[in-house]
Amino acid sequence: MESAFSESERVSGAPVLYRLFDASLVVACGLAAAEWRLPYGTNMAPAPIHLFLIAFSTLAALLVFPAFRLYGSWRGRQLSELLLRTLAAWCTVYALGILLSFLLDMSAIVSLSWASSWFLLTALSLMGLRLGIYAALAAMRDRGLNQKRVVIIGFGALGRELWRRVEHYRATGYEVAGIYPGTDEKLPSCVRRLTSLEGLSNFLRSANVREVWIVLPMEQGQKVHEVLYQLRNDLVEIRWIPDVMSIRLLGHRIDNFMGLPSIHLNSLPAIGIRGWAKEAFDRVFSLCAILVFSPLMLVIAILIKLTSPGPVLFKQPRLGVDGKIFNVYKFRTMKVHEEVGTVTQATRNDSRVTRIGAFLRATSLDELPQFFNVLKGDMSVVGPRPHALAHNELYKDVVDRYMMRHRVKPGITGWAQVNGYRGQTETIHKMRARIEFDLYYIQNWSFLMDLRIIAKTALTGWTGRNAY
Repeated sequence: MESAFSESERVSGAPVLYRLFDASLVVACGLAAAEWRLPYGTNMAPAPIHLFLIAFSTLAALLVFPAFRLYGSWRGRQLSELLLRTLAAWCTVYALGILLSFLLDMSAIVSLSWASSWFLLTALSLMGLRLGIYAALAAMRDRGLNQKRVVIIGFGALGRELWRRVEHYRATGYEVAGIYPGTDEKLPSCVRRLTSLEGLSNFLRSANVREVWIVLPMEQGQKVHEVLYQLRNDLVEIRWIPDVMSIRLLGHRIDNFMGLPSIHLNSLPAIGIRGWAKEAFDRVFSLCAILVFSPLMLVIAILIKLTSPGPVLFKQPRLGVDGKIFNVYKFRTMKVHEEVGTVTQATRNDSRVTRIGAFLRATSLDELPQFFNVLKGDMSVVGPRPHALAHNELYKDVVDRYMMRHRVKPGITGWAQVNGYRGQTETIHKMRARIEFDLYYIQNWSFLMDLRIIAKTALTGWTGRNAY
C-alpha cells in the first residue's frame, strides 16, 4: 500500500483524512458498544465516564496512531505487519484510556461488558478497513492501475530476485522501467537496459520513474556514491538494498545500535518473545516427558545394571549454545572403555555395544535422559544434534559454516534427523548434508516447525538404518 491505504497521499490533506477516518471509527464503535451493552431504562443512563473515555481515546488515536507508522508508505510491504501495527496502536490507545479511568478513580463504574465490546469492535473495524482497501488496491494494480515505475541499479542474484518478485507479485503495484546492470549480464527482453549512469537522470524524468532501487554487490560501494551523485538533483525515492543474501551466515536483521543503523548478519529467528516461548515450551515438555517415561527409564536402568558392569548413565562433554560446554546424558549402551584424544562413532555390529545397548540405540531410547538436559536448560527439545568435541574439531575446517549450528541450543531431535540424517556420519558428504539441514532449521525456525518435527519423530523417528 502506498500510504496506509493508497498512493493518493500525494494529494494534499489525504493523510489527515485517513487519521480522521480512524478517529471516527473509534467514536462509532464506542457508541455502538454503548448502545449494545450498556443498560438503559427510564431512570438509568450510562455513566458519563464512558463518553469521556471515547472522547479521550479519539484524541489519543489522532496523536498515537502516526507514531506506529500507519500512514506512511506501505506499498510492497507485508499486510500482516500493517495489521499488527494497527492492533498495537489501538491497544496502546485503549490501555491509556483504561489507565486514565484508574487515575480518576472511576474504573469501578466502567462497564466491563462495554469496554471489552468497544475494544473488539474497534480492533476489527480498524483492521477490516485496511484489509478491504489493501484488497481493493491489489485488484487495481493487478489490472495495471496505480503503478509506480522504478529503475533497478545492479542485476546480480539479488537484482534478479527483486525483478522476479515485482513481476510475480503484481499487486504490489511496481513496474520496472529499466535496469542498469553495470556488467554484460543478460536482462529480460521486456526490460530496457541502461548502459550509462550519466544518462540516468534524464531517463528518470522522461520515463516518469518514481523510485530507484540500488542492489549492487557490497564490494561495489563506490558505485553507490556515483549513483547518488548522478541523482542529486532528482526528487525521487532511492532505496539501497544491501546484498546480505550473498553472505552465507544464519540470517540478517536491521537494528539500531548506539543510535546508529546496523545489520546483524548472524541473526537468529528465535529471539525475543519467540525465544522465550520456545524456552518455556522446552521446560514444560521435558518435565511432562520425564513424568510419562519415568517407569520406562527405571526399567531400562535396571536392565543396563543387570546385563553389564558400569554406570547406568553415560556422560560426555558436548558443545552447547554459543560454545558453552555441558555434559550430555544418555543411557550407557557400550561396554565400559576409554578413548583418549578421539571419539569413534559406533558402527554396524560394533563389538563395544551391549545387547541391551543395541536395542536402545536402534529405538533411540538411549536418548531419554536428555530430557533432563532440556530441563536444566542445556538443550532444547528440537535443535541440531550435539556432536562430540573431537568431531567438532575435525569438521569445523572441512564443512562450510559447521560451527554456525552452535548459535542455538542443541536438541534431542532435529530437522536433519527426521529427514534421514540420524546416526553415523562416516563420510564428509553425509556430514555436509546434515549441517545443511541444521542450518535450514535455524534460518527458518518457527514454533509450528518444532511441532512438526516432534510429531514426525514420535511417528517415524525412533528408528533408522544408520542407528546402531
